[in-house]
Amino acid sequence: MRETVSDPPDIVFVDEGPLLVRGPVVVEMPDGRRVRSERPVSALCLCRRTRRPPFCDTSHRRKVRDERVRDEGEAGRA
Repeated sequence: MRETVSDPPDIVFVDEGPLLVRGPVVVEMPDGRRVRSERPVSALCLCRRTRRPPFCDTSHRRKVRDERVRDEGEAGRA
């Protein structure tokens, strides 16, 4: 069942980050559950590392930092 919306939400892809949706949003989860956000901007997780699906909790940032620290450590050993 689709809810009527006067204006469709704006969707913005963020490099190595979440999907930003401007305006109220309803997300249908794989199990059929519907999650609603009334926030002006909702960040939807694309990396699936979040502990708050479907919303981003910035877990993707920890992954990027971990790789950077590991790469810097390996460069120092060379």
